[in-house]
Amino acid sequence: MESLRIISEEHRNLWRIATTIDQVADEMAGGSPVDPAFFHSIFDYIEQFMDGCHHAKEDDYLFPALRARSAEAAAVLDRLQAEHRNGPELLKSLRVQLAATAGGSLGNAAFAEALRIYTQSLKAHIRTEEKDAMPLAREVLTAEDWAEIDRAFLDNEDPLFGDKARAEFRQLFHRIASLAPDSIGLGATSAGQLQPGVTSGPGDILLKVAGMESCYGRIKALKGIDLEVRKGELVALVGANGAGKTTFLRTLSGVQPMSAGRIVFDGDDISKLRADQRMRRGICQSPEGRQVFGPLSIEDNLRLGAYTQPKTQVAGDMEKVFTMFPILKEKRHLPAGTLSGGQQQMLAIGRALMGRPKLLLLDEPSMGLAPLLVEEVFNVVKALKAEGMTIFLVEQNAFAALAIADRGYVLETGSITLTGTGQELIANEQVRAAYLGM
Repeated sequence: MESLRIISEEHRNLWRIATTIDQVADEMAGGSPVDPAFFHSIFDYIEQFMDGCHHAKEDDYLFPALRARSAEAAAVLDRLQAEHRNGPELLKSLRVQLAATAGGSLGNAAFAEALRIYTQSLKAHIRTEEKDAMPLAREVLTAEDWAEIDRAFLDNEDPLFGDKARAEFRQLFHRIASLAPDSIGLGATSAGQLQPGVTSGPGDILLKVAGMESCYGRIKALKGIDLEVRKGELVALVGANGAGKTTFLRTLSGVQPMSAGRIVFDGDDISKLRADQRMRRGICQSPEGRQVFGPLSIEDNLRLGAYTQPKTQVAGDMEKVFTMFPILKEKRHLPAGTLSGGQQQMLAIGRALMGRPKLLLLDEPSMGLAPLLVEEVFNVVKALKAEGMTIFLVEQNAFAALAIADRGYVLETGSITLTGTGQELIANEQVRAAYLGM
């Protein structure tokens, strides 16, 4: 039933899009100007992702099998597929109304109301799939049905929904997040560009931690941690507040003393190296809470991330960060403390990238962000992984972290209690009950 997991993930993302449209419609009705570039980015995403891909997969594989197995399915599926067919025409109508609003022949309030009607129908469609169609599919479809459906949904070579298409969808979403008002997005006037890399398999072991212990006075915060990360992997560490996740990252970076254990990085024992020496080896961290240097300019914050790198490459690396996050270039001379929380998070990630990491450590990157930017953080993480970057992710949003992770570890009161692939941990009943609210 992997296909249902994929569909539900897409539903959560589409719900965020609908919520974003509602928020911008409210601002627009209150007098904010209409931004055609932002709305076109939204409509392009829905047209290419939802109408062109998401619905097509359901119509071609899931719904025919469901019709064949259940006479009850027709009443629900007829309505859902009629809405699938009508989707492109609804978007076409919204584009016409957008042009009329931008041109002054249609009022903001009328366009805002049209947007709200559209999002209400989109949310109702998602509810029907989640509450009616998907439970029925779980009940009546056979193992053979699921094998064929899942094979289609997981085909990475499929031009409609393979790795190349997913990279295009990431870029489409990145445009939305970049152009969305800074109350809910990044507030840039131009869209950023993510590199369209294609994910490859993991390589040799890059990081191996054995028996790591760390204490705060007499309190042992880490109790013999063992884990490893391979080159090109995205590994997630999840656990409750106070489990020791941030302590682990601080100890790995060399900021927190290690009282026992061994750290081998890229073939060398770095257990006794200072934090700055570990950073020079290629371990770069985006810390919890962003921790940007508020009085310093955005540009100076980025330069600090590159203080171990040759000066000749700093300008080029900074331009790469600006290409990904154009809002940082637009505000490059302003103090970092004037940025919104989402903008500061992108600055923190960009500052870590300036160190040219062999291993990128991300500590709670989605904390405190608006829903659109929560998804954008994971969108950026997936794009960096697709470029071949090795990433160790500590995240409060356990489901989102495990959903994109190659492998994961569960940390409880300083000890690793479970490990497995991201999907194995999502399916684990203990993990679902404790961390995923399922």
